[in-house]
Amino acid sequence: MAELILGGQKSGKSRRAELLARDWLAGDTGRSAVLIATAHGHDAEMRARIARHRSDRAARVPGLATVEEPLRLAETITALGTPHTLLVVDCLTLWLTNQLMPLAGPACSAAELEAAQQALEQAVRGARGPLLLVGNEIGLGVIPMGREVRAFVDALGTLNQRMAACCARVTLMAAGLPLVLKDEPA
Repeated sequence: MAELILGGQKSGKSRRAELLARDWLAGDTGRSAVLIATAHGHDAEMRARIARHRSDRAARVPGLATVEEPLRLAETITALGTPHTLLVVDCLTLWLTNQLMPLAGPACSAAELEAAQQALEQAVRGARGPLLLVGNEIGLGVIPMGREVRAFVDALGTLNQRMAACCARVTLMAAGLPLVLKDEPA
């Protein structure tokens, strides 16, 4: 079963995914869990943030392994997924940022982005085990002034809709509290 966990910054979405992973691991000694991290440590603040997240995760969920993959998300989900492995993708927003605003080289084209999103949809629908996708919901605020920022907000909204259609469960986090938006039987 796949679940999309959306929310604003510091809404509790990553913590919810980690706690679900902890519960998954506690349910059976034959289970494993892997976090697929999509962030780049491109500056000192981001490197410190990543280090803090690693430390916090290790304390909250000691059995949660981490794989860093900023771009090849569909391939990584397909390669790591098994019926006894829970995958946590944190986060879709940074994955999209890496596609549209890479640190090195040009942004992907519209056709490349579409192909990457189609591959991600296939990977989510074909996941062989449980999958938690974490992403930001940023379209609730004021409309951004800049064309590039509006385009990104639009692209993220579209990605969130596509992933929601692929997932049996969709949860919106606000103030650390989950609001279930979709819950289809497995």
